[in-house]
Amino acid sequence: MIDRLTRAIREIGNPTALGLDTRIEYIPEDFAVPYYKDGASVPDVISAFNSALLEGLRDVIPCVKIQAAYYEMLGPEGMSCLKKTLDAARCLGYVTITDAKRGDIGTTASAYSSAYIGETAQFPSDFITVNPYLGIDGVAPFLEDCRKTGRGIFALVKTSNPSSGEFQDLQSIDGRRLYEHVADKVSEWGRDLIGEEGYSSVGAVVGATYPLQGAALRGRMTHTFFLLPGYGAQGASASGLAGCFGNDGGGAVVNASRSLICAHQKSSTHKGGFVAAAREEAIRMRDCIREALKHARG
Repeated sequence: MIDRLTRAIREIGNPTALGLDTRIEYIPEDFAVPYYKDGASVPDVISAFNSALLEGLRDVIPCVKIQAAYYEMLGPEGMSCLKKTLDAARCLGYVTITDAKRGDIGTTASAYSSAYIGETAQFPSDFITVNPYLGIDGVAPFLEDCRKTGRGIFALVKTSNPSSGEFQDLQSIDGRRLYEHVADKVSEWGRDLIGEEGYSSVGAVVGATYPLQGAALRGRMTHTFFLLPGYGAQGASASGLAGCFGNDGGGAVVNASRSLICAHQKSSTHKGGFVAAAREEAIRMRDCIREALKHARG
């Protein structure tokens, strides 16, 4: 699956993931009201909104990242919406990432893995995010399913949130930061899952809000594909994250959520509606990333 992601990015020419962290307040009222009049629920409206964005951006963006928490909080209907969104994305040819940050051990970790990337997954995803800070006990079941199904994981290494350094930046006696220890383990875990394109199905979540650390991690994790959150609303820029890519300009995908799905809020009079606004922002973001990568390579 990591080869498919690498090739999809290259074919479309855009290392971007559409982050569907969808909340009802993000959806234009004029889109939602007709559904409510027909008796639709909040998850129904979110599902329709997601589908419209997926259809409208399919030729611009190769990957979609769905934050599971926004669907879990809506109960059973929300989980049904999550599945519908994953199914719709897959039917349209997107590579799918479920951002669930699962972290547990033993049979519980196996259950989480089975739900998303296992052979009988109920919410089948190409990738799932996992928390590796419990050690190999929390990751081994996911690695086993990666080998069986060809799907993958993105393990949290250096996260984008402001307080990530409280623990992740702690320095050990050998001089390495905690996140560097984790990075080395993630590289080790993925060594036997490297695909034809040179990257492993065991990827890393590296916050785009920490460009210097990200660039250092790229040098440390040459065969690890990066998922880069933090672009746009969290403050990361295209120029700052160029160092997280490989020398060939590959090896990473940049997630953008609110900057895309809420693009219509910047201009309430956008003539084309929310899909056209998201598309315009997606193209602008793509071009900024391309320019940054071109400049970085000289």
